[in-house]
Amino acid sequence: MEYILLQIIIIPIIAAIICALLGKKLGKNLGWIVFAILLYTSLLMLKIGIDILSGKGPLYEEYRWTTAIFDVKFGFLADGLSLPVALIMNIICAVCAIFSINVIEHRVEELYGKENKGMYSVYFSVYLLFVIGLIGIPLSANLILIYLFMELVIIPLYVMLDMFAYIDRHRVAMMYFIWNHIGAAMFLIGIALLFSITGNFEISSLKIASYNEMGFWICLFILIGWLIKMATFGFHVWLPYAHGEHPVAAIIAIVVGLGNYVLVRLLYMEMFNIFKIFAFPLLIIAIITMIYGAFLTLAQDDVKRLYAASTISQTAYSILGIATLTSMGIVGGIFYFLSHILGKSVLLSVAGILICQTGLRDIRKMGGLAKKMPLTATLCIMGAMVLSAFPPLSGFQGEWIMFVGVFKEADSIIGLTVALVAIFATFLTVIYSFWPALRIFFGPLPKELENVKEAPLSMTIPLFFLMLISFIMGIYPGPLVNMLNSVIVGS
Repeated sequence: MEYILLQIIIIPIIAAIICALLGKKLGKNLGWIVFAILLYTSLLMLKIGIDILSGKGPLYEEYRWTTAIFDVKFGFLADGLSLPVALIMNIICAVCAIFSINVIEHRVEELYGKENKGMYSVYFSVYLLFVIGLIGIPLSANLILIYLFMELVIIPLYVMLDMFAYIDRHRVAMMYFIWNHIGAAMFLIGIALLFSITGNFEISSLKIASYNEMGFWICLFILIGWLIKMATFGFHVWLPYAHGEHPVAAIIAIVVGLGNYVLVRLLYMEMFNIFKIFAFPLLIIAIITMIYGAFLTLAQDDVKRLYAASTISQTAYSILGIATLTSMGIVGGIFYFLSHILGKSVLLSVAGILICQTGLRDIRKMGGLAKKMPLTATLCIMGAMVLSAFPPLSGFQGEWIMFVGVFKEADSIIGLTVALVAIFATFLTVIYSFWPALRIFFGPLPKELENVKEAPLSMTIPLFFLMLISFIMGIYPGPLVNMLNSVIVGS
């Protein structure tokens, strides 16, 4: 198939324009068009993945844009590392497109009135632009292209927060916008320094720069930029608000975890001799973030903020695996990232269902809802199992592989201490994953919730599909591990 990677980027752009034009006529049904487009691009990526597994190797496409003024070269790469990341993220966004139909209907009617169908055009067109940015980052083979796709993530997500979020939406949107633009600016400074040395923005140029005296600063700026976007301790302030107030918060969990891919692709694979200087500080940052994020989660009574805060802790697991600089740790870290966004997407969606069906966010006012919402309760338990690394779901495989890498690195008292503290953090994960599920869905049912009904199947069935993917990854991790190994082990 010709230009398959370019199709994955261009077709959603065309669809976004169509959504902008047809919103008033189709209303919330635009969600089904978005789903169909993302299903098609997911199938394209699945075909590439099958080709990679069958031994055809990675797929690279290069394009030139030449005018009388400039000559720009850019390319897209799908290999054993970038393709699984792009595919899983795209599938989650496709599922969330269906899920968001009812949620956005609820928000549009509440904020703008039933007759204002033009707001569906705004939401679903920027949603597609957001997905293009999200998928473009791992598929890009050029650093300035990565930066442009970063901007294409930030701006649509800002619009979604500002126009459709819950509490104090304008302030939360601006908080998200400022913090993430600071991260993007740090990354831009890093790649600008690279350009000053090499004269181009190719990812492969990072390897050359790593032997230059400026290489340390390039690595540092790129690292800080993405640690901000990953909401590590000290940079985490924006995340509970943005996650907690976005009506379809699952898609923000993907953005936060994507930094794990970037650290591996750019710094571990291309600038290893400098990146290893930051390995131990990263281990410490990961441990602090894991523990702090866990206790912050346990302090929450707002169901949205609770699952938002847990993302801080969960993302740090992958950072821990990457910081070991072992192939097992890094493969496990990426595997865990992909597993986490599947589980967290379900849990954040469960929080959205609870708000839509009960009108409540406060866990203290809930209880016994399993009797009224058995499907939602099942999803909540399954999502908690993914985060807590219960077999046979994918979290177990990701955490197991990652901790093998962690203990391989634990060849000193400090290393062993870090590993044991990380094990302690996993027990906290079990507590903050299952504790809210027990409070929300079991025990006595408050009288005010007697008339609560199960969510529509269009909200629950897509989430069960994500759990099916997690189950397949858990019982049959070989294809994903082999794809990751094909890139990481040989780097």
